Amino acid sequence: MKNPSDGFIKGRLRGIKFALKGMWLLITTEDSIKAQLSFALIATFLGFYFNISSVEWMIQFLVIGLVLVAEALNTVIEEVADFIHPDYHKKIGFIKDIAAGAPAFAAIISLIIAAIIYLPKIIAIL
Repeated sequence: MKNPSDGFIKGRLRGIKFALKGMWLLITTEDSIKAQLSFALIATFLGFYFNISSVEWMIQFLVIGLVLVAEALNTVIEEVADFIHPDYHKKIGFIKDIAAGAPAFAAIISLIIAAIIYLPKIIAIL
């Protein structure tokens, strides 16, 4: 919540504090984020191993960010839905299923991009 007595700088610093807290909560409580961060570490290791270009690094980190943001937003939607209606409800289930589709799309796109970046390098080694 915004504090009216905060100036511009103090307000931004408070915002950063809340953002870091949210990232920490995701990392420490959500298995899907932990799994995606593991894949991100593997991709980063592969990037160093195969000495990918600057453009490939940018695309790789953009896709990693896309997947993590999609997972985080899916978590938010599921948490809000469970808060509003803790018991099973057909419409809430529908909403949660659709929300789960977002990180699935992001993950599929990330796999396609990983194949575009790494398959030629792997084939060149073979």
